[in-house]
Amino acid sequence: MNKTRFRLLVFFMSLSLIGIILVQLSWINSSFRNGEIRFKSDVQQVLNIVSLRLETAEKENFYRLYSHIRDSVGHPPNQADFANYLYKGNIRERNNIIYSDIVAQSYKEELEFIEDASVLNNNSLTENSGENGMTIDAVKQSMNNVKKENEKKENLKIQLLFEYYNEGRPIESRISEETLVRTLKAEMEGSGIDTYFEYVVYKDGLATKMHSKGFSFNQDNYGITLFPGSSRIGDKPVYRLMICFPNKQKFILTELLGITSLSIVFTFIIIIAYLSAINQLIKQKQISEIKTDFINNMTHEFKTPIATINLALDAIKNPKILGDTEKVQRYLQMIREENKRMHSQVENVLQISKLDRKELDLSKDQADIHDIIEDAIEHVHLIIEAREGQLTRHFHATRTTVLLNDVHFTNVIVNILDNAIKYSEGVPEIDVYTENVKDFVLIKITDKGLGMSKTTQKRIFEKFYREHTGDLHNVKGHGLGLAYVKRIIDDHNCHIYVESEKGKGSTFIIKMPLIN
Repeated sequence: MNKTRFRLLVFFMSLSLIGIILVQLSWINSSFRNGEIRFKSDVQQVLNIVSLRLETAEKENFYRLYSHIRDSVGHPPNQADFANYLYKGNIRERNNIIYSDIVAQSYKEELEFIEDASVLNNNSLTENSGENGMTIDAVKQSMNNVKKENEKKENLKIQLLFEYYNEGRPIESRISEETLVRTLKAEMEGSGIDTYFEYVVYKDGLATKMHSKGFSFNQDNYGITLFPGSSRIGDKPVYRLMICFPNKQKFILTELLGITSLSIVFTFIIIIAYLSAINQLIKQKQISEIKTDFINNMTHEFKTPIATINLALDAIKNPKILGDTEKVQRYLQMIREENKRMHSQVENVLQISKLDRKELDLSKDQADIHDIIEDAIEHVHLIIEAREGQLTRHFHATRTTVLLNDVHFTNVIVNILDNAIKYSEGVPEIDVYTENVKDFVLIKITDKGLGMSKTTQKRIFEKFYREHTGDLHNVKGHGLGLAYVKRIIDDHNCHIYVESEKGKGSTFIIKMPLIN
């Protein structure tokens, strides 16, 4: 996959993910707004029901009082009977009655008019019946009509008395605060509004004594007119109940918590899946590049010995060389060394492949770690001498018996030493340390070479990974050596670390358990 296609793929995947997240956020925001609208509707419905219940309860109480007074005076009570009974029987209402006598003159006039009209209708019916000689059925029909009219007038009279009765009464006399709170709570619980509320009752815009301590007036208040049927002052409601919910936002969010949580969880899953996919794409791209480098390096590694072998064979074919036994032996030795070199490269690749498939049999025996290190040093001794380098031993460990596979562990040390030589720009200076730490032996191989960046230190044990320093082939190798080292170390239940600073060299540390 080329860079342009890769970038386009990442761009469209990112765009899709951002779109999904924005849609989810929009949906959550829309759900919250709908929750607020639904909450407002439910609260308003509760307030309507509460207002209706309170007004109905007040009317029922008044009708019971009206019936009691009517039974006491022996006829439908008028304003005077009503006021006289309340004044005598209820000291608490005296001030209200005195006030009512002043402000309710219009009620008195209306009641007198209704009573006079009722008498007039009855007298007119009697006179007309006598003069015209109406039939019994006609008289009955007329009597029924008169009865209905009288019932209407009686209801109107009761309504006027009801309004007269309540005209001067404060809200505390019309309903108790306990009843108001109990009714509000009952209706809210019935509508599923299970959250704390504050309340106040206003009269003409002024707060009354009926209020909770924590009420505050703001835009989130909900209101309803109390006793709307009994107000006569300019068609403006006298009493208005206002409530607020300090924890409204929390309540709405709690209702949306389940579906919102699922939405957030699924969004995070999508994000994680997206990041994983991007990470895999990047890794695959890197692996593809690394494999290309590996093939190029391996090709270079094989071309050189093949070319050397061809040159040696051509030289041997030369009659002048063929007669010189010493030169023939030298060319044959060259062919043998180059062949061995190619075999070593193939063997490294096969060993890594077997390690990946867990097919490599690592039989372990007791061995002295110093002997293994000496054997590995012997393998690279000639290379160090050829570069006029120096390798210094610092064997401080006194307990050195470990369990290992001598062949593969020797290869581990050889690979680390080989890297120390290859990545030393000038004369190689290598130090090998051993020391005991509790029940372990530490092996430290230090060089003064190129060193590594922090990024490289994290990836040096990855298969095929190599840090380039300019020319692809300035340092021979194929990125398998340290991957092989890490796998062998892991199979020996050991640990390997690297400490390095760019331009100052590197230190590889192997921690091995001792045999007690």
